[in-house]
Amino acid sequence: MMKKLKFLVSLHTKDNDFQIAQASAAKEAAHKFGVDAEITFADNNAVDQSTQILKAIQDRPEFRPDAIVLEPVSGTALPQVARAACAAGIGWVVLNRDPEYMPELHRAASAPTFAVSSDHVEIGRIQGKQFAALLPQGGSILYLEGPSQSSSAQKRTAGMLEKKPSNIQLVTLKGHWTEESAERAVASWLKLATSQNKAIDLVGAQDDAMAMGARKAFEKVANEEERTRWLSLPFTGCDGQLETGQTWVRQGWLAATIYLPPLAGTAIEILAKAMREGTRPPERTMTAAFSIPTLDTLAPRKSQPTPLPFPVRRPFTPSKP
Repeated sequence: MMKKLKFLVSLHTKDNDFQIAQASAAKEAAHKFGVDAEITFADNNAVDQSTQILKAIQDRPEFRPDAIVLEPVSGTALPQVARAACAAGIGWVVLNRDPEYMPELHRAASAPTFAVSSDHVEIGRIQGKQFAALLPQGGSILYLEGPSQSSSAQKRTAGMLEKKPSNIQLVTLKGHWTEESAERAVASWLKLATSQNKAIDLVGAQDDAMAMGARKAFEKVANEEERTRWLSLPFTGCDGQLETGQTWVRQGWLAATIYLPPLAGTAIEILAKAMREGTRPPERTMTAAFSIPTLDTLAPRKSQPTPLPFPVRRPFTPSKP
C-alpha cells in the first residue's frame, strides 16, 4: 500500500484575503486527493519562511514532506532552499512567481518541480481598463501598490500602465498586501501637505485588503466634510474572493475587484497526480482572472453608499501536521 503523501504549504500571512483563500483551497484539495497538507504562515518575513522550510527539509526522512508548495515572500523565491529541497528528493512548487531558477530545476530534479501563477500583467491590464471605465473624463488615482520586491506587484503595475488612459494620473503608495499596511500608508500620506492639495478621483489597490485598509484610514479623518468626500470616492481592489471582495462589491464598499482563482488547490492536484503516476508536470501553469463586475457593465458611479461598520473577518484555523 502506497504511503499517504504529505505536503508542506507555506504562505505569506493570515492577514490577507487571498492567502486565506489559498489555505482553504489547499485544505479542500488535500482532502479531495487524499493527501496530508500542513499549512504554515511566514508573517510576511522571508527569513522566517526560509527557516520554516529548511527545518522541514532537514528533518528526519520519515518526517519530511514529499513536496513543498510555497508562495514566496521574497522576490527571488528562495533559490538555495529550492535546490536543497530538490537534492533531498522533495517536490518544489512555487505559487505566483516565475523564478529564474525554475527551468534548470525542472530539468534536473527527480521530484515534480513547477510553478502555478496568476497572469499578473493581465491582472494589471484589467485594472487599467477598470480605471478607464470608472474615470472616462480622466482624473487622479491614489494607487496602493504591493511591496517593491514583489514581482507580482511589479507586473500588475506594468499591465495597469499599459491600459491606463494618459489623462489619468497616479499618486502611488506602498503596502504589504494587508489592510493594516495600507491603512498606515494612507494615514501617513494624509499628514502631508501635498495630500490636501491633490484632488483624488478614485482609490485603486492591487488587492482588496489594501483597498479596505485605505477606507479604514479615511474613516478616521476627523473633519466630517473631508471624511465624507474621501469615502464617497470609488475604491477598487483585486483578489475578488467570494466572502470578501465579491461581497464588498455587492455592498458598494468597492466599485470593482478582479477575481483570482486560488492557486494552492491546483498545485496540490497537479502534485498528487504527478507523484502517484510518476509523470512530469509542465514547468508552468497559468490561471485566468476576470473583472467583477464585468468591464462592459462597469460605469462611473455618482456616489457611494453611506459607510457601514467594517465586517468582522472570518478566522482561519491552519491545518495541523
